[in-house]
Amino acid sequence: MYWTEFLTVALIHLLAVASPGPDFAVVVRESVTHGRRAGTWTALGVGTAIFLHVGYSLLGIGLIVSQSIVLFNALKWAAAAYLLYIGYKALRAQPAKPVADDLHKEAGERTARGAFMSGFVTNGLNPKATLFFLSLFTVVINPHTPLAVQAGYGIYLAAATAVWFCLVARLFSQARVRAGFARMGHWFDRTMGVVLIAIGVKLAFTEMH
Repeated sequence: MYWTEFLTVALIHLLAVASPGPDFAVVVRESVTHGRRAGTWTALGVGTAIFLHVGYSLLGIGLIVSQSIVLFNALKWAAAAYLLYIGYKALRAQPAKPVADDLHKEAGERTARGAFMSGFVTNGLNPKATLFFLSLFTVVINPHTPLAVQAGYGIYLAAATAVWFCLVARLFSQARVRAGFARMGHWFDRTMGVVLIAIGVKLAFTEMH
């Protein structure tokens, strides 16, 4: 019954999590600088922080949506504008500069706790993540969807985020992949930008249920 909604949530999340941002940057840097183990712990920290966003989104959904259609529309337009904005920025993506080799020369062993907290704090304090999850749980997800189902979505989002960034850590601990992404990554960004803009336009015309 909720498969269509779940697939929509999964698609939007995939596009958002794949977009280079603070989370992506910190996982890549930890992986390049300190190796795959540190990158993996950082990825787990990012995934765990998702539960923070899911938690306050679930707690606030009833209040926000039940107050008035004005609040609903305000949030809807904010979410749509945000998607259009990041889609536009992705369309303008330029080839990335190669990652500096001297990053490998940084001294000191990275502790698992330090790497984990790096990812957790980066995602937890990211205002764009706050806006994304509030938008997702108040606009994209039907407010009449049972709380247990929405919590299930949240568990999936946290797990999918952790898995994605673990893969990023694995990939970017290899020099050949880093170099390839620097050459071709902007084309991925531009394609993603078109999709994000399309989702933003569709969201702008969403009506309150």
